[in-house]
Amino acid sequence: MKLRQSQAVQAKTKLSNTLRSWLPILQAGLEELEDELKKYEAENPYMQVCSGFETSFGKKADVPGKVRDRNEAHFVSDTIEALGVYEKSLFELLYEQITHDLFPTPLSQKVAYAIIEEIDSEGYFEGDIESIAQRFGISADRVEKIRLRFAYLEPSGVGANGLGESMRFQLLQSGVEEPLFSLIDRMLEDFENIGAYRSDPDYGEALKVIRSFKNPPALETLEASTPLVPDLIIQTTEEGIDVQINDLFYPDIHISSVSTEHSFVRKKIKEARGLIDALQMRKATLYKIGLMIVELQYDFFQGGDIRPMKLKDIAQEFDHNPSTISRAISNKYLMCDRGIFPMKTFFTAGFDEEVSNATIKAFIVEAIAGENRQKPLSDQKLLEMIEGRFGVKLVRRTITKYRKQLQIGGSNERKRFYKLA
Repeated sequence: MKLRQSQAVQAKTKLSNTLRSWLPILQAGLEELEDELKKYEAENPYMQVCSGFETSFGKKADVPGKVRDRNEAHFVSDTIEALGVYEKSLFELLYEQITHDLFPTPLSQKVAYAIIEEIDSEGYFEGDIESIAQRFGISADRVEKIRLRFAYLEPSGVGANGLGESMRFQLLQSGVEEPLFSLIDRMLEDFENIGAYRSDPDYGEALKVIRSFKNPPALETLEASTPLVPDLIIQTTEEGIDVQINDLFYPDIHISSVSTEHSFVRKKIKEARGLIDALQMRKATLYKIGLMIVELQYDFFQGGDIRPMKLKDIAQEFDHNPSTISRAISNKYLMCDRGIFPMKTFFTAGFDEEVSNATIKAFIVEAIAGENRQKPLSDQKLLEMIEGRFGVKLVRRTITKYRKQLQIGGSNERKRFYKLA
């Protein structure tokens, strides 16, 4: 009896040690995965790690035993192009476009350069209009008008103060004509209720245009120092939604063909095969999570909002611990028609089954954007609007917390700003 217990303890300890050694493979982002495997390669003379990034640009599709159809190869090439690193940075491209056509005066050009300095690597403006205005001794309204001219620069959508405005900028350059243009404009203005426009005969075409907008706007010019390589690729087709592992960028492990008579050799070959199994486990786990995200967030991939979803929702489905799911999605990205998103984005807390805190924050942004500048909305008024709109019960300090997280001033502060503007 004691012998069996001892054997069971030893087996459990061995399994725990194996899982702990493989945990970095599950937790590493796709661009970090190769470095983790290289650590094993350094201690194993019978395995070789081949970079997925080095072979993906034209070579990997020809690896024997890996057959890809033309549609998949075409989509992968588009993916590579979207993730490629350009010689010129975003800011160099923007500086080159500050010309007399859009910025005819020396002052407007200086202000434009100052605005560029406040644009982040994703292409969004994150500066303060009033501070720039004080710096040049002009009105905030004049600075804002100069910033709005960025709607005509490339990449389309750059310089916007958020996703909503970025899509409007991209609409202006899309070449879409009336009446489709006006429909898309209304849908973007009322993005939270985009499904309310389904009855319009042009709804499908409008949705297709919206899905073509880049998020973030500077996706194609993201610098190599901050790569966003997705583990999951989700395509919306006429047949439905397709989930794929971004296998093209995965590293390969090659095992040497040697005699395994020696115990040391057998041990190292076994370790190398175990790593290959670990890679497959990683792919299978992420693929399952991707399927669940699509199932539970189906409306999002059709242009709607993100619904509340917790880690335990998926953990229970696959009989995993929530901490395992948390490690699996850490540093991972998902690419779909609407852009590239951290996988953790889809696990948002909610007030009930239909309303997430992300939806509440989006409502606050939209409400304040359209408020009466003579009488800005107080946090109490925002609370009443949210409770009336979504039928949830909150407290005012929750609204205040969300507003501060969004870096939006209080009603009195906004009123003073509006007067200055």
